[in-house]
Amino acid sequence: MSANPLDNKAQAWSALFSEPMSELVKRYTASVGFDQRLWRADIQGSLAHAEMLAAQAIIAAQDLADIRRGMAQITEEIESGRFEWKLELEDVHLNIEARLTQLVGDAGKRLHTGRSRNDQVATDVRLWLRAEVDGLAALLVEMQRALVGLAARHAETVMPGFTHLQVAQPVSFAHHLLAYVEMFARDAERLADLRKRLNRLPLGAAALAGTSYPLDRARVARTLGFDGLCANSLDAVSDRDFALEFASFASICMVHVSRLSEEIVLWMSQNFGFIDLADRYCTGSSIMPQKRNPDVAELARGKTGRVVGHLMGLLTLMKGQPLAYNKDNQEDKEPLFDAVDTLRDTLRIMAEMVGGITVKAEAMERAALRGYATATDLADYLVKKGLPFRDAHEVVAHAVKSAMQQGLDLSQLPLATLQGFHSAIGPDVFELLSLRGSLDARDVIGGTAPVQVRAQIEAHRMRLG
Repeated sequence: MSANPLDNKAQAWSALFSEPMSELVKRYTASVGFDQRLWRADIQGSLAHAEMLAAQAIIAAQDLADIRRGMAQITEEIESGRFEWKLELEDVHLNIEARLTQLVGDAGKRLHTGRSRNDQVATDVRLWLRAEVDGLAALLVEMQRALVGLAARHAETVMPGFTHLQVAQPVSFAHHLLAYVEMFARDAERLADLRKRLNRLPLGAAALAGTSYPLDRARVARTLGFDGLCANSLDAVSDRDFALEFASFASICMVHVSRLSEEIVLWMSQNFGFIDLADRYCTGSSIMPQKRNPDVAELARGKTGRVVGHLMGLLTLMKGQPLAYNKDNQEDKEPLFDAVDTLRDTLRIMAEMVGGITVKAEAMERAALRGYATATDLADYLVKKGLPFRDAHEVVAHAVKSAMQQGLDLSQLPLATLQGFHSAIGPDVFELLSLRGSLDARDVIGGTAPVQVRAQIEAHRMRLG
Protein backbone atom coordinates (compact mmCIF):
# COMPACT_ATOMS: atom_id res chain seq x y z
CA MET A 1 0.00 0.00 0.00
CA SER A 2 1.38 3.42 -0.97
CA ALA A 3 2.11 6.11 1.56
CA ASN A 4 -0.67 8.61 2.03
CA PRO A 5 0.45 12.17 1.18
CA LEU A 6 -2.15 13.44 3.62
CA ASP A 7 -0.62 11.53 6.55
CA ASN A 8 1.88 12.99 9.01
CA LYS A 9 0.15 16.36 9.11
CA ALA A 10 1.00 17.15 5.48
CA GLN A 11 -1.40 19.19 3.39
CA ALA A 12 -2.70 18.18 -0.01
CA TRP A 13 -0.58 20.92 -1.59
CA SER A 14 2.51 20.56 0.66
CA ALA A 15 5.03 19.78 -2.10
CA LEU A 16 4.88 23.38 -3.31
CA PHE A 17 5.59 25.00 0.03
CA SER A 18 8.92 25.48 1.78
CA GLU A 19 7.59 25.67 5.32
CA PRO A 20 4.64 24.12 7.14
CA MET A 21 1.48 26.03 7.92
CA SER A 22 1.55 27.68 11.32
CA GLU A 23 -0.58 26.22 14.06
CA LEU A 24 -2.53 29.47 14.31
CA VAL A 25 -3.33 29.43 10.59
CA LYS A 26 -4.37 25.78 10.84
CA ARG A 27 -6.87 26.61 13.53
CA TYR A 28 -8.05 29.77 11.79
CA THR A 29 -8.65 28.16 8.41
CA ALA A 30 -9.93 24.76 9.51
CA SER A 31 -13.63 23.99 9.09
CA VAL A 32 -13.72 20.35 10.16
CA GLY A 33 -15.11 21.34 13.54
CA PHE A 34 -18.40 22.35 11.93
CA ASP A 35 -18.48 20.82 8.43
CA GLN A 36 -18.32 17.26 9.78
CA ARG A 37 -22.09 17.18 9.39
CA LEU A 38 -21.56 17.03 5.62
CA TRP A 39 -19.88 13.64 5.85
CA ARG A 40 -22.80 11.60 4.58
CA ALA A 41 -23.33 13.93 1.61
CA ASP A 42 -19.59 13.88 0.94
CA ILE A 43 -19.51 10.08 0.77
CA GLN A 44 -22.69 9.99 -1.30
CA GLY A 45 -21.24 12.44 -3.80
CA SER A 46 -17.88 10.69 -3.91
CA LEU A 47 -19.46 7.32 -4.63
CA ALA A 48 -21.52 8.75 -7.47
CA HIS A 49 -18.38 10.42 -8.87
CA ALA A 50 -16.39 7.17 -8.59
CA GLU A 51 -19.11 5.16 -10.33
CA MET A 52 -19.09 7.65 -13.18
CA LEU A 53 -15.26 7.59 -13.42
CA ALA A 54 -15.36 3.79 -13.70
CA ALA A 55 -18.16 3.85 -16.27
CA GLN A 56 -16.10 6.32 -18.33
CA ALA A 57 -12.99 4.10 -18.00
CA ILE A 58 -11.15 6.88 -16.20
CA ILE A 59 -10.51 4.56 -13.23
CA ALA A 60 -10.51 0.77 -13.15
CA ALA A 61 -13.38 -1.35 -11.92
CA GLN A 62 -11.16 -2.59 -9.10
CA ASP A 63 -10.56 0.99 -8.00
CA LEU A 64 -14.32 1.48 -7.79
CA ALA A 65 -14.70 -1.69 -5.74
CA ASP A 66 -11.95 -0.58 -3.37
CA ILE A 67 -13.48 2.90 -3.02
CA ARG A 68 -16.87 1.39 -2.19
CA ARG A 69 -15.30 -0.92 0.37
CA GLY A 70 -13.34 1.91 1.97
CA MET A 71 -16.33 4.23 2.09
CA ALA A 72 -18.43 1.54 3.73
CA GLN A 73 -15.85 1.22 6.49
CA ILE A 74 -15.58 4.99 6.91
CA THR A 75 -19.38 5.20 7.17
CA GLU A 76 -19.35 2.59 9.92
CA GLU A 77 -16.53 4.36 11.74
CA ILE A 78 -18.28 7.74 11.67
CA GLU A 79 -21.65 6.30 12.71
CA SER A 80 -20.04 4.45 15.62
CA GLY A 81 -18.04 7.49 16.72
CA ARG A 82 -14.67 5.83 16.06
CA PHE A 83 -13.61 8.06 13.17
CA GLU A 84 -10.69 10.36 14.07
CA TRP A 85 -11.30 13.86 12.77
CA LYS A 86 -7.97 15.69 12.34
CA LEU A 87 -7.69 19.46 12.49
CA GLU A 88 -4.58 19.46 10.33
CA LEU A 89 -6.61 17.94 7.49
CA GLU A 90 -8.72 21.09 7.54
CA ASP A 91 -12.16 19.90 6.47
CA VAL A 92 -14.52 16.97 6.13
CA HIS A 93 -13.43 16.30 2.53
CA LEU A 94 -9.71 15.87 3.20
CA ASN A 95 -10.37 13.90 6.38
CA ILE A 96 -12.48 11.36 4.49
CA GLU A 97 -10.08 11.24 1.54
CA ALA A 98 -7.10 10.71 3.83
CA ARG A 99 -8.80 7.85 5.67
CA LEU A 100 -9.93 6.31 2.39
CA THR A 101 -6.36 6.32 1.09
CA GLN A 102 -5.19 4.74 4.33
CA LEU A 103 -7.69 1.95 3.80
CA VAL A 104 -7.48 1.30 0.04
CA GLY A 105 -4.26 2.93 -1.15
CA ASP A 106 -3.98 4.26 -4.69
CA ALA A 107 -7.70 3.83 -5.40
CA GLY A 108 -8.35 6.48 -2.75
CA LYS A 109 -5.91 8.85 -4.48
CA ARG A 110 -7.68 8.33 -7.81
CA LEU A 111 -11.07 9.33 -6.43
CA HIS A 112 -10.31 13.03 -6.78
CA THR A 113 -9.71 12.72 -10.53
CA GLY A 114 -11.75 15.26 -12.46
CA ARG A 115 -12.98 17.22 -9.46
CA SER A 116 -11.84 19.90 -7.01
CA ARG A 117 -12.81 20.63 -3.48
CA ASN A 118 -14.52 23.68 -4.98
CA ASP A 119 -17.16 21.71 -6.87
CA GLN A 120 -17.08 18.96 -4.24
CA VAL A 121 -18.10 21.22 -1.37
CA ALA A 122 -20.74 22.97 -3.49
CA THR A 123 -22.23 19.56 -4.26
CA ASP A 124 -22.05 18.38 -0.66
CA VAL A 125 -23.79 21.45 0.73
CA ARG A 126 -26.54 21.17 -1.88
CA LEU A 127 -27.06 17.48 -1.09
CA TRP A 128 -27.17 18.16 2.64
CA LEU A 129 -29.47 21.17 2.33
CA ARG A 130 -31.82 19.34 -0.03
CA ALA A 131 -32.43 16.67 2.61
CA GLU A 132 -33.01 19.36 5.24
CA VAL A 133 -35.41 21.21 2.93
CA ASP A 134 -37.48 18.06 2.53
CA GLY A 135 -37.60 17.64 6.30
CA LEU A 136 -38.64 21.24 6.80
CA ALA A 137 -41.38 20.87 4.20
CA ALA A 138 -42.86 18.09 6.33
CA LEU A 139 -42.60 20.23 9.47
CA LEU A 140 -44.41 23.10 7.75
CA VAL A 141 -47.24 20.69 6.99
CA GLU A 142 -47.36 19.67 10.66
CA MET A 143 -47.37 23.32 11.74
CA GLN A 144 -50.32 24.05 9.49
CA ARG A 145 -52.16 20.92 10.62
CA ALA A 146 -51.77 21.94 14.26
CA LEU A 147 -53.28 25.36 13.53
CA VAL A 148 -56.09 23.90 11.42
CA GLY A 149 -56.85 21.34 14.13
CA LEU A 150 -57.18 24.06 16.76
CA ALA A 151 -59.21 26.22 14.39
CA ALA A 152 -61.65 23.40 13.69
CA ARG A 153 -62.71 23.47 17.35
CA HIS A 154 -63.28 27.22 17.41
CA ALA A 155 -65.11 28.34 14.27
CA GLU A 156 -67.85 29.77 16.52
CA THR A 157 -65.54 31.23 19.16
CA VAL A 158 -65.69 35.02 19.05
CA MET A 159 -62.66 37.17 19.78
CA PRO A 160 -61.84 40.82 19.14
CA GLY A 161 -60.00 41.47 15.92
CA PHE A 162 -57.41 44.21 16.31
CA THR A 163 -55.82 46.98 14.34
CA HIS A 164 -53.13 49.05 16.09
CA LEU A 165 -53.72 46.54 18.93
CA GLN A 166 -57.05 48.29 19.49
CA VAL A 167 -60.33 46.38 19.35
CA ALA A 168 -61.62 46.75 15.79
CA GLN A 169 -64.23 44.15 14.80
CA PRO A 170 -65.28 40.74 16.09
CA VAL A 171 -63.73 37.76 14.35
CA SER A 172 -63.80 34.03 14.78
CA PHE A 173 -60.78 32.68 16.67
CA ALA A 174 -60.54 30.04 13.97
CA HIS A 175 -60.40 32.78 11.35
CA HIS A 176 -57.53 34.39 13.22
CA LEU A 177 -55.62 31.10 13.34
CA LEU A 178 -56.18 30.47 9.64
CA ALA A 179 -54.34 33.71 8.86
CA TYR A 180 -51.20 31.97 10.16
CA VAL A 181 -52.02 28.89 8.11
CA GLU A 182 -51.93 31.13 5.04
CA MET A 183 -48.53 32.50 6.09
CA PHE A 184 -47.01 29.08 6.60
CA ALA A 185 -48.56 27.87 3.34
CA ARG A 186 -46.73 30.66 1.52
CA ASP A 187 -43.55 29.62 3.33
CA ALA A 188 -44.05 26.09 2.01
CA GLU A 189 -44.45 27.46 -1.52
CA ARG A 190 -41.22 29.46 -1.17
CA LEU A 191 -39.42 26.37 0.12
CA ALA A 192 -40.62 24.23 -2.79
CA ASP A 193 -39.60 26.93 -5.25
CA LEU A 194 -36.07 27.37 -3.90
CA ARG A 195 -35.60 23.58 -3.94
CA LYS A 196 -35.85 23.69 -7.75
CA ARG A 197 -32.81 25.96 -8.01
CA LEU A 198 -30.99 24.18 -5.20
CA ASN A 199 -31.31 20.82 -6.96
CA ARG A 200 -28.71 21.38 -9.68
CA LEU A 201 -25.36 19.61 -9.78
CA PRO A 202 -22.09 21.58 -9.59
CA LEU A 203 -19.82 18.50 -9.68
CA GLY A 204 -17.74 18.40 -12.84
CA ALA A 205 -16.97 22.12 -12.75
CA ALA A 206 -13.70 21.18 -11.00
CA ALA A 207 -11.78 24.17 -9.63
CA LEU A 208 -13.41 26.76 -11.89
CA ALA A 209 -12.96 25.90 -15.60
CA GLY A 210 -14.27 22.36 -15.97
CA THR A 211 -11.96 19.44 -16.67
CA SER A 212 -10.24 17.72 -19.56
CA TYR A 213 -11.46 14.29 -18.42
CA PRO A 214 -14.48 12.88 -20.28
CA LEU A 215 -16.89 13.15 -17.36
CA ASP A 216 -20.53 12.20 -17.66
CA ARG A 217 -22.04 14.89 -15.46
CA ALA A 218 -25.58 13.94 -16.39
CA ARG A 219 -25.00 10.43 -15.06
CA VAL A 220 -23.82 11.80 -11.71
CA ALA A 221 -26.85 14.10 -11.59
CA ARG A 222 -29.20 11.17 -12.14
CA THR A 223 -27.43 9.06 -9.53
CA LEU A 224 -27.68 11.82 -6.92
CA GLY A 225 -31.24 12.82 -7.80
CA PHE A 226 -30.44 16.27 -9.17
CA ASP A 227 -32.87 17.77 -11.65
CA GLY A 228 -30.17 19.34 -13.80
CA LEU A 229 -26.63 20.66 -14.05
CA CYS A 230 -25.02 23.97 -13.18
CA ALA A 231 -24.33 25.15 -16.70
CA ASN A 232 -21.34 27.45 -16.11
CA SER A 233 -18.29 26.12 -14.30
CA LEU A 234 -17.35 29.50 -12.82
CA ASP A 235 -20.83 30.00 -11.44
CA ALA A 236 -21.09 26.40 -10.29
CA VAL A 237 -18.22 26.65 -7.80
CA SER A 238 -18.86 30.21 -6.59
CA ASP A 239 -22.65 30.37 -6.46
CA ARG A 240 -24.22 30.50 -3.02
CA ASP A 241 -27.61 31.81 -4.11
CA PHE A 242 -29.16 28.63 -2.77
CA ALA A 243 -27.87 29.50 0.71
CA LEU A 244 -29.11 33.07 0.39
CA GLU A 245 -32.51 31.90 -0.79
CA PHE A 246 -32.77 29.45 2.04
CA ALA A 247 -31.78 32.07 4.62
CA SER A 248 -34.35 34.45 3.12
CA PHE A 249 -37.07 31.80 3.28
CA ALA A 250 -36.04 30.88 6.83
CA SER A 251 -36.11 34.53 7.91
CA ILE A 252 -39.60 35.09 6.52
CA CYS A 253 -40.83 31.86 8.08
CA MET A 254 -39.33 32.79 11.45
CA VAL A 255 -40.98 36.22 11.21
CA HIS A 256 -44.30 34.40 10.90
CA VAL A 257 -43.35 32.25 13.89
CA SER A 258 -42.43 35.40 15.80
CA ARG A 259 -45.74 37.10 15.06
CA LEU A 260 -47.63 34.04 16.30
CA SER A 261 -45.34 33.84 19.33
CA GLU A 262 -46.02 37.47 20.18
CA GLU A 263 -49.76 36.83 20.10
CA ILE A 264 -49.42 33.73 22.25
CA VAL A 265 -47.48 35.76 24.81
CA LEU A 266 -50.17 38.46 24.78
CA TRP A 267 -53.07 36.02 24.85
CA MET A 268 -51.61 34.15 27.83
CA SER A 269 -50.99 37.30 29.86
CA GLN A 270 -53.42 38.17 32.64
CA ASN A 271 -54.40 41.36 30.80
CA PHE A 272 -55.79 39.26 27.94
CA GLY A 273 -56.39 35.84 29.46
CA PHE A 274 -57.49 34.38 26.12
CA ILE A 275 -55.58 31.09 26.26
CA ASP A 276 -53.57 28.83 28.48
CA LEU A 277 -50.52 26.78 27.56
CA ALA A 278 -49.69 23.34 28.82
CA ASP A 279 -47.22 23.38 31.70
CA ARG A 280 -44.62 21.55 29.63
CA TYR A 281 -44.21 24.63 27.45
CA CYS A 282 -43.85 27.08 30.35
CA THR A 283 -41.32 27.86 33.04
CA GLY A 284 -41.58 29.30 36.51
CA SER A 285 -39.84 32.12 38.32
CA SER A 286 -36.94 31.76 40.71
CA ILE A 287 -38.58 34.14 43.22
CA MET A 288 -42.24 34.55 42.19
CA PRO A 289 -44.07 31.27 42.80
CA GLN A 290 -47.22 32.36 40.96
CA LYS A 291 -45.52 32.83 37.59
CA ARG A 292 -46.06 30.65 34.50
CA ASN A 293 -43.93 32.14 31.78
CA PRO A 294 -44.42 31.37 28.06
CA ASP A 295 -40.68 30.93 27.52
CA VAL A 296 -40.98 28.78 24.40
CA ALA A 297 -42.91 31.48 22.56
CA GLU A 298 -40.59 34.18 23.84
CA LEU A 299 -37.49 32.26 22.80
CA ALA A 300 -38.92 31.54 19.35
CA ARG A 301 -39.54 35.27 19.02
CA GLY A 302 -35.94 35.93 20.04
CA LYS A 303 -34.45 33.29 17.75
CA THR A 304 -36.05 35.06 14.80
CA GLY A 305 -33.43 37.79 15.14
CA ARG A 306 -30.74 35.13 15.05
CA VAL A 307 -31.98 33.71 11.74
CA VAL A 308 -32.48 37.14 10.18
CA GLY A 309 -28.93 37.92 11.25
CA HIS A 310 -27.69 34.87 9.36
CA LEU A 311 -29.36 36.18 6.21
CA MET A 312 -27.62 39.53 6.63
CA GLY A 313 -24.32 37.76 7.25
CA LEU A 314 -24.60 35.62 4.14
CA LEU A 315 -25.58 38.57 1.96
CA THR A 316 -22.61 40.51 3.25
CA LEU A 317 -20.34 37.49 2.74
CA MET A 318 -21.17 37.29 -0.95
CA LYS A 319 -21.44 40.95 -1.89
CA GLY A 320 -17.77 41.62 -2.73
CA GLN A 321 -16.53 38.30 -4.07
CA PRO A 322 -15.05 38.16 -7.57
CA LEU A 323 -15.37 34.98 -9.59
CA ALA A 324 -14.71 32.24 -8.94
CA TYR A 325 -14.26 30.44 -5.59
CA ASN A 326 -12.80 32.34 -2.62
CA LYS A 327 -12.02 31.16 0.88
CA ASP A 328 -14.70 33.56 2.12
CA ASN A 329 -17.21 30.90 1.10
CA GLN A 330 -16.11 28.72 3.98
CA GLU A 331 -18.06 31.19 6.13
CA ASP A 332 -21.34 30.18 4.48
CA LYS A 333 -21.70 26.97 6.44
CA GLU A 334 -22.09 27.98 10.07
CA PRO A 335 -24.88 30.50 9.45
CA LEU A 336 -26.59 28.12 7.04
CA PHE A 337 -26.30 25.19 9.44
CA ASP A 338 -27.60 27.25 12.36
CA ALA A 339 -30.48 28.69 10.33
CA VAL A 340 -31.56 25.15 9.42
CA ASP A 341 -31.21 23.87 12.98
CA THR A 342 -33.03 26.83 14.51
CA LEU A 343 -35.93 26.73 12.08
CA ARG A 344 -36.28 22.95 12.34
CA ASP A 345 -36.35 22.94 16.14
CA THR A 346 -38.65 25.97 16.29
CA LEU A 347 -41.25 24.58 13.89
CA ARG A 348 -41.30 21.26 15.71
CA ILE A 349 -41.84 22.74 19.16
CA MET A 350 -44.30 25.40 17.96
CA ALA A 351 -46.50 22.79 16.28
CA GLU A 352 -46.55 20.76 19.48
CA MET A 353 -47.29 23.83 21.62
CA VAL A 354 -50.15 25.02 19.40
CA GLY A 355 -51.70 21.57 19.66
CA GLY A 356 -51.80 21.95 23.44
CA ILE A 357 -53.44 25.39 23.65
CA THR A 358 -56.51 25.70 25.86
CA VAL A 359 -58.88 28.44 24.69
CA LYS A 360 -60.80 30.64 27.14
CA ALA A 361 -63.74 31.49 24.93
CA GLU A 362 -65.65 33.51 27.52
CA ALA A 363 -62.69 35.84 28.08
CA MET A 364 -62.35 36.37 24.35
CA GLU A 365 -66.02 37.25 24.02
CA ARG A 366 -65.92 39.66 26.95
CA ALA A 367 -62.96 41.43 25.40
CA ALA A 368 -64.81 41.78 22.10
CA LEU A 369 -67.73 43.42 23.91
CA ARG A 370 -65.48 46.00 25.57
CA GLY A 371 -64.31 47.68 22.40
CA TYR A 372 -67.49 48.58 20.49
CA ALA A 373 -66.45 46.01 17.93
CA THR A 374 -69.81 46.11 16.13
CA ALA A 375 -69.68 49.84 15.35
CA THR A 376 -68.86 49.12 11.71
CA ASP A 377 -71.88 46.82 11.51
CA LEU A 378 -74.11 49.72 12.55
CA ALA A 379 -72.54 51.90 9.87
CA ASP A 380 -73.08 49.17 7.26
CA TYR A 381 -76.69 48.86 8.44
CA LEU A 382 -77.28 52.56 7.79
CA VAL A 383 -75.62 52.37 4.37
CA LYS A 384 -78.05 49.61 3.43
CA LYS A 385 -80.82 51.99 4.53
CA GLY A 386 -79.58 54.53 1.97
CA LEU A 387 -77.07 56.71 3.80
CA PRO A 388 -73.69 57.47 2.20
CA PHE A 389 -70.98 55.64 4.12
CA ARG A 390 -69.26 58.80 5.34
CA ASP A 391 -72.54 60.08 6.78
CA ALA A 392 -73.22 56.71 8.38
CA HIS A 393 -69.71 56.75 9.86
CA GLU A 394 -70.42 60.12 11.51
CA VAL A 395 -73.77 58.97 12.91
CA VAL A 396 -72.22 55.87 14.47
CA ALA A 397 -69.35 57.89 15.97
CA HIS A 398 -71.95 59.93 17.90
CA ALA A 399 -73.70 56.74 19.01
CA VAL A 400 -70.43 55.21 20.24
CA LYS A 401 -69.56 58.38 22.13
CA SER A 402 -72.93 58.28 23.87
CA ALA A 403 -72.54 54.59 24.72
CA MET A 404 -69.07 55.21 26.15
CA GLN A 405 -70.36 58.00 28.35
CA GLN A 406 -73.03 55.64 29.72
CA GLY A 407 -70.70 52.68 30.09
CA LEU A 408 -72.83 50.61 27.74
CA ASP A 409 -72.22 48.57 24.60
CA LEU A 410 -73.98 49.69 21.41
CA SER A 411 -76.25 46.67 21.66
CA GLN A 412 -77.34 47.80 25.13
CA LEU A 413 -78.59 51.22 24.00
CA PRO A 414 -82.38 51.44 23.85
CA LEU A 415 -83.94 51.56 20.40
CA ALA A 416 -85.29 55.05 21.07
CA THR A 417 -81.77 56.27 21.87
CA LEU A 418 -80.39 54.75 18.68
CA GLN A 419 -83.22 56.26 16.64
CA GLY A 420 -82.27 59.61 18.09
CA PHE A 421 -79.07 59.39 16.10
CA HIS A 422 -80.93 58.45 12.91
CA SER A 423 -84.56 57.66 12.21
CA ALA A 424 -83.68 54.85 9.77
CA ILE A 425 -82.62 52.61 12.65
CA GLY A 426 -85.21 49.96 13.37
CA PRO A 427 -85.62 47.03 15.79
CA ASP A 428 -83.82 44.71 13.36
CA VAL A 429 -80.57 46.50 14.20
CA PHE A 430 -80.02 44.50 17.39
CA GLU A 431 -79.36 41.27 15.55
CA LEU A 432 -76.52 42.96 13.66
CA LEU A 433 -75.13 44.61 16.79
CA SER A 434 -74.57 41.23 18.47
CA LEU A 435 -71.12 39.67 18.18
CA ARG A 436 -72.44 36.57 16.45
CA GLY A 437 -74.62 38.61 14.15
CA SER A 438 -71.51 40.55 13.16
CA LEU A 439 -69.65 37.33 12.39
CA ASP A 440 -72.51 35.85 10.38
CA ALA A 441 -72.87 39.04 8.32
CA ARG A 442 -69.37 38.65 6.86
CA ASP A 443 -70.31 35.72 4.68
CA VAL A 444 -67.91 36.37 1.81
CA ILE A 445 -64.94 34.35 0.61
CA GLY A 446 -62.13 35.14 3.02
CA GLY A 447 -64.54 36.51 5.60
CA THR A 448 -64.94 35.58 9.25
CA ALA A 449 -68.47 34.12 9.06
CA PRO A 450 -68.34 30.62 10.58
CA VAL A 451 -69.72 29.08 7.38
CA GLN A 452 -66.80 30.58 5.44
CA VAL A 453 -64.30 29.62 8.12
CA ARG A 454 -65.45 26.00 8.05
CA ALA A 455 -65.12 25.94 4.28
CA GLN A 456 -61.56 27.22 4.58
CA ILE A 457 -60.75 24.63 7.23
CA GLU A 458 -61.98 21.88 4.96
CA ALA A 459 -59.99 23.29 2.04
CA HIS A 460 -56.82 23.34 4.11
CA ARG A 461 -57.41 19.81 5.33
CA MET A 462 -57.79 18.61 1.75
CA ARG A 463 -54.62 20.44 0.74
CA LEU A 464 -52.56 19.16 3.65
CA GLY A 465 -53.80 15.59 3.39
